[in-house]
Amino acid sequence: MKEILPVELKERLDKGETIQLIDVRETFEHQAYNIGGKLIPLGDIMQNIETFHSTQPTVVYCRKGVRSMIAIQRLEAKLGELPLYNLSGGIEAWMNMIDREND
Repeated sequence: MKEILPVELKERLDKGETIQLIDVRETFEHQAYNIGGKLIPLGDIMQNIETFHSTQPTVVYCRKGVRSMIAIQRLEAKLGELPLYNLSGGIEAWMNMIDREND
């Protein structure tokens, strides 16, 4: 499974690269803190397969990186290999690496 570090994702977003962000956490988690991703809770991921464009890089994330890993595994089992990346360490890593850097 492909992974991307929060620092690398931030750099790519800052350069203006088109990257789809998918948040597989629950609604209350997304409302508390998010980085602009589309909310599709893990339990709803298979009902939203059309969201995953085969050519567009997509970063899937959750709190620590476990639910996003499960989501990617489910999607790839159904659709084959896609340009999906797991945000390494999830939102917690993003907050520790990116938000603290900006303080």
